[in-house]
Amino acid sequence: MAAQKAGTVILEPIYQLAISVPAAYSGDIIARRGRVLGMLPSDGHALITAQVPYAEILRYATDLRSMTQGRGHFHMAFDHYEDMPAQLAAQLAERQRSEYASH
Repeated sequence: MAAQKAGTVILEPIYQLAISVPAAYSGDIIARRGRVLGMLPSDGHALITAQVPYAEILRYATDLRSMTQGRGHFHMAFDHYEDMPAQLAAQLAERQRSEYASH
């Protein structure tokens, strides 16, 4: 209750991604809630830089392989924390409440 009255927020880690894919696959390779920062074409490939919440990266390697027929790869590095969107924070809080109540 005190946290709700104080107006607290939940922070989530944001990672910087450098994604390399064949140019033909560059359209739909960013995870949900990702922000594309730039795209550079290079020898039939595209190098895409983006910021993506860590929660969206968990299955990204598998998804990227599927989307690019195994020809895409990425590197990631922690960048910063941001406020989690209110709707997702509410869902997380509800999950935590129900887990706590069941114990």
